[in-house]
Amino acid sequence: MKIFTSLPRLILVTNQINILSSIPKVTGVTGVNRRMSSASLEAVPKVDIDPAGVFKYILIKVHDKELSEEDSITVVRGYKRCNYHSDIYDEVQEKLQPLDCEPLGGGRISHEPDSKKIHIYGYSQGYGKADHEIAAKLIKDSYPDYTISVSDEGY
Repeated sequence: MKIFTSLPRLILVTNQINILSSIPKVTGVTGVNRRMSSASLEAVPKVDIDPAGVFKYILIKVHDKELSEEDSITVVRGYKRCNYHSDIYDEVQEKLQPLDCEPLGGGRISHEPDSKKIHIYGYSQGYGKADHEIAAKLIKDSYPDYTISVSDEGY
């Protein structure tokens, strides 16, 4: 019997029979929700926001068409160059093809790199209010030295 290990799964190979060990489902806002995931999905950065300023952002659920929708990640995208939340979505959807994208809501981000502060607030008229707590968790993982604040006030 040969044993090959490959995180996050263990594959046992015996006389032409491949047996996948039971792989527990991993969940969480910062990771991939998966039983098995594609390399392309894992390569998608969780956060891509402008380095400074006030701008619109959206939360997006990204999944591989070849896997189930349970195999997904949530990402944050925010850019000053986009006048509307839908502009962000269109840009991201095009860039991440062939992966599927689903907008989960939006808001605004105030990014102050000099004081290492990010404030997340507001909502999207088109996509509704994003879960700012999820956005804050993802951003905190990418900006660990920053103070992240959240508010439901403002547009």
